[in-house]
Amino acid sequence: MAELARLRALEERHAALEMRIAEEDNRPRPDADQLSRMKREKLRLKEEMERLRGHRVH
Repeated sequence: MAELARLRALEERHAALEMRIAEEDNRPRPDADQLSRMKREKLRLKEEMERLRGHRVH
């Protein structure tokens, strides 16, 4: 049950980060460093979600 709660929290953070990335990317002068950091964090969250999903299945 704790894994499911953790997965949901990660999904929410991932979605929020995706929105922030889109907002930054659509600015007239996006901050490339900030975009890069956010994209790395989004990828890290995605990898952690995939690990949890894989752990739940087995």
